[in-house]
Amino acid sequence: MPVSRTVFSSGGGMGGTGLLWVWRFVVLLQLISGVLGWGKEGHYATCKIAEEYLTEDAKVAVKRLLPDYAGGDLASLCSWPDEIRFHYHWSGALHYVDTPDFKCNYEYCRDCHDSSGHKDMCVTGAIYNYTRQLEAAGSSYAITNYNLTEALLFLSHFVGDVHQPLHIGFTGDLGGNTIIVRWYRRKTNLHHVWDTMIIDSALKTFYQSDLSQMIQAIQRNITDGWSNDVPSWGDCASNKTVCPDPYASESIKLACKYAYRNATPGSTLTDDYFLSRLPIVEKRIAQAGVRLASILNRVFASPKQAAHK
Repeated sequence: MPVSRTVFSSGGGMGGTGLLWVWRFVVLLQLISGVLGWGKEGHYATCKIAEEYLTEDAKVAVKRLLPDYAGGDLASLCSWPDEIRFHYHWSGALHYVDTPDFKCNYEYCRDCHDSSGHKDMCVTGAIYNYTRQLEAAGSSYAITNYNLTEALLFLSHFVGDVHQPLHIGFTGDLGGNTIIVRWYRRKTNLHHVWDTMIIDSALKTFYQSDLSQMIQAIQRNITDGWSNDVPSWGDCASNKTVCPDPYASESIKLACKYAYRNATPGSTLTDDYFLSRLPIVEKRIAQAGVRLASILNRVFASPKQAAHK
């Protein structure tokens, strides 16, 4: 188990006013520069699916922690950690884990560190950290030194990130960022293909450019096609509140089997790659949503519910 760290916390209480100021500044920058949130659709879908599986206690807690302008919609803010990376420079390393080239496995003690070697500074370390921050208050909303609004948004985002296979990619190519490919006619990099372009192509090809249709299709698979597996997705060994290490191990295995395969530098990725990888992307979004809900349900369980864990 990694040691508890408070270095990720930016301090303060609920942080509604400060968070609102940062959010407005980010929106202004986006209007000026035309920059879109990185992987926004995937994160929105993950959190929208999670909302469907929250207990009443968790729904109340999440709504209370969200800024008023979010209207109780967690999904609307799930890309916030990407959009404030310019402001919170220290958070950049928390979005991913780099693993040794071609080993196709993940080990927390070996891999969870930033480029300067600081331990626990990676996506799985961040998931542990922000879960503990939320647990410090729990359903009682006890006063803590943590910014619980930010902790909720970081946790929700990073659970999505750890399920994107190339966020647990190889060190040598920075999770596919240095592998230049063509997505049909467009020049890009492999990481960007998995962050956004598979989803964008799916939206245009199968879902009439309507993200809600894609989310509904994934939800149908959760209740039908994957129904036998779904009950185990949210489980953690030994009744732990959170367990991101198995998710990271799944991702690097999928990266080796699907993301990196047939995607060498200079290659052109078209229908064969797209159609065989889209089911992987959609299932990872589903798993991330179900697991995020399970984590939040355990964190915000009432004392009576917690006693029966």
